[in-house]
Amino acid sequence: MSTALQRVIGGESWAAYCEGLKAAGETILRADAPDSLLDRAEGWRLLSRYARLGLQMMLEFADPDFPVFYAASDDTIKVFLPNPDNLYCNATIAGDREYRVHGRRGSVAYLSFGTKANRYAIDGTMASTGELEAKEMRIDADGRFELLLSARPQPGNWLPMAADSSMLIVRQTFLDRRTETAAELHIECLSAPSAPAPLSAAALDAGLTRALAFVQGTAKLVADWAAWVAQHPNQLAAAPYVAASMRVGGDPKICYYHGYWRLAPDEALLIETEVPDCPYWNFQLANHWLESLDCQHRRVHLNKHDARLNPDGSLTLLIAAEDVGVGNFIDSDHHAQGGMLLRWVGADAHPQPRCRVVKLDALRHRAR
Repeated sequence: MSTALQRVIGGESWAAYCEGLKAAGETILRADAPDSLLDRAEGWRLLSRYARLGLQMMLEFADPDFPVFYAASDDTIKVFLPNPDNLYCNATIAGDREYRVHGRRGSVAYLSFGTKANRYAIDGTMASTGELEAKEMRIDADGRFELLLSARPQPGNWLPMAADSSMLIVRQTFLDRRTETAAELHIECLSAPSAPAPLSAAALDAGLTRALAFVQGTAKLVADWAAWVAQHPNQLAAAPYVAASMRVGGDPKICYYHGYWRLAPDEALLIETEVPDCPYWNFQLANHWLESLDCQHRRVHLNKHDARLNPDGSLTLLIAAEDVGVGNFIDSDHHAQGGMLLRWVGADAHPQPRCRVVKLDALRHRAR
C-alpha cells in the first residue's frame, strides 16, 4: 500500500491539513502585527479565505488537462493588494502542455494575459514566464480572438510558457464597470484525454499538502511584506519594491508605488502627485493583511475615470476617517493602519508622490 493511500485511508492527510491550519495562526499573533480587535479578527478571517482559495487552487481546479477559469481574487478573497478595478481570472496549466484560449475582447480598459510559475506554496514567489497585452494581439472586428499558450513559439497570438509554468492569470481592468463589458474567456488543453481520471489518493494527499503550504506560505509572505513596508509609514515608494513586486506576480507593464499608512483618529494622510499620460492609473487602501478595503460600500480606491484633478492637472488624495472637502477623499473604513498602493499602467513617466500627515482640524479650516 502506497504512503498516500495509507494517509488517505487512515485520515492522516486530513489531520495534517487541519493541524497545519491551526499552526498558521501563529502568523496572526506575530509581535509585529497590530493587535486591535478589527486587525486580529481580519487576520483570522484572512486564514479562512486563504484556506478556501488554497483548496480551489490546489485541489478543485488543479488539473492542468482540464483547466477552468476561477477567481483567485474577488470581493471576499483578497490576496496581496488585489486591484478593486480588476476582474481576475486564473487557470491551472502545465509547462509541458499546450493550451488554447479563445473568446471576445469586451471593452475593459486593460486586458492582459500572463503565465506564471506559482511558487507561493514553496517560497512565496510567482515568477513571470510570459506576458501579453490585448493591444498586442490580433483581434477580429467583432472582438473575437484566439491565443495559444506553449513553450515553443506559435504563429499569431502566442503567450510563452516555461517548463515550470503552472498558472495563467488574466487581468481585466475597468475604468467604469457601469459601461464596460468583461471579456468572454474559454480555455482548453490541446492534448487532454477524453475525461478526467477519478480522484486518487495521491492527488488528494498532494492537493491537501499544497493547499496547506499555500495558506502558510502566503500568510507569512503578507505578514513579512507588511512589516517591511511599515518601517517607513505614510510614504509611497517604487524603487525598493520593484523586484519584490515582480516576484509575487506583479505585471511588468505596471509601475507600483507601495506604502503603509498609519494614522491617529485626528489625522489624515495628504498625497499629492503629478499624473502621467497613461491609459489607466489607480490608488487603493488595504488593511494590515494587504486585503483591499470594502470597495462595494465605501470609497476606498480611486482611478483615472473617477478622480477630480487640480486645475494644473495634478492629483490630491486625502486618506482619513471623514471627508473634510479637500482633494479626493479615500475612506480609511474604521482602520488605523494598513497597506496602500498606487499604480501607473503603461505610463510615459513615473512621478514620485509626495505624502505628509496633517491634522484634520487644519484641513477643515482650509476647506472653508
